Order: sequence, then structure tokens, then C-alpha cells
Amino acid sequence: MNLRAALGRPGARWGLTAAAAGTAALSWWMLDSAPYPYAQRWLLDLPLPLLSQGRLDSMLELRHGERVLEVGPGTGLQALQTAPQLGPDGRLDIVDIQQEMLDHVMGRAAQRGLTNIAPTQADAHHLPFENSVFDAAYLVTALGEIPQPEVTLTELKRVVKPAGRVVVGEFFDRHQVRRATLARHANAAGLHVTRLIGPPFSYYAQLAPCRPGGSGGR
Repeated sequence: MNLRAALGRPGARWGLTAAAAGTAALSWWMLDSAPYPYAQRWLLDLPLPLLSQGRLDSMLELRHGERVLEVGPGTGLQALQTAPQLGPDGRLDIVDIQQEMLDHVMGRAAQRGLTNIAPTQADAHHLPFENSVFDAAYLVTALGEIPQPEVTLTELKRVVKPAGRVVVGEFFDRHQVRRATLARHANAAGLHVTRLIGPPFSYYAQLAPCRPGGSGGR
């Protein structure tokens, strides 16, 4: 049997996927730093176990024409799949402290003909946007790399509409924000966890503003 035929078998494909995920997990743990260096950008294209785009989509509930914010897009693993879902009248703003990452994402977007992604170089502690301008916002394996996560969550609460969605994705690496810690940061920012998908080592959490006079998070 030739190699092409062998790789065509479902079991072989599953094995390669598992191996890639394992490599990504090990690399993330061994080489992780904050912010993630551009020189190691190729690792950011490796999918992490259970942090799939499908799960992210189910949390964001994207609609055509919406304006969405991603903080820490890396090389665009999520951005390049999220932007098309917003349609030509929608817009995905991406914010990163490293201009090289933004340039990388925009180069890939141009290759795919995506014109609804807008990059902004900024510190996640001070998002340069007006109040309540976004329908949704998300961060995937980025919150733990930010020195003051509660400040960024406070900023996200400010720039996202009161009925909007804020989604945080976290994976087990050196900077992972554990679920209980996320709940504390969220409460400090006036948010609480409303939904969780995935096990503690690889999860998505949806956040919403706390009701005045109500309880905090879970």
C-alpha cells in the first residue's frame, strides 16, 4: 500500500490529527511566553484539543452584519474563519500588541479575498473603541498572557453592547486562566460566567454583564 492510500484511511487521518494536537500541546507548554513571539508563529496554526472553531461559533452565535472584536488573533486561526461569517456588511476588528501578528493576519486575509477585517495595534488594557460598539468579542488562549486580565475584561464589558457576547477560550499551558480564576476576574469586571463548553484543561466560557443587585458568577 502506498503512503497516499494509507493516509486516506480514516484511522490514519485521526492518528495524524491526534499527533498534531499532541505536538501543539507540548509545544505550547514548553515554548509558551507572553506575548507569544512572532518567531514561533507556526505553532499558532496547530489546532488545540477541544478549542475548535465549531465550539467557538456556538458560543458567539454570529450573524451577518455584526461587528465583532478579537483580542490577540495570533496568526489568524480563528479570525480567518470568523470574518466570513459576518458577511460583507459585517466587520471583524482584531487587536494585538504585536504589529507583526496583525500584518501576518492581514496578509493571509488578502490571499483569501477577505476585506472585512480591521487591524489595530493596541494594549488590551486600553481598547481604543467607543462604548457599546461590538455585538460580540472573544479571546482564545490570550487572556492569561495579559498582565491584568480583569482590566481587559472590564474594557470588553465597556466596548461590547449590554446584550452582546463575550467569549474566552483557555487551554492548559503556563498562562492558562483556570475556570475559578476566570470567574473571579469576570466578577471584578462586572461580568459573570453564563455558559461553559469543554473540560477544565481546554474550555470556552461565555460571559455576560452581572445584573444590578444580583449574584456574581458561578
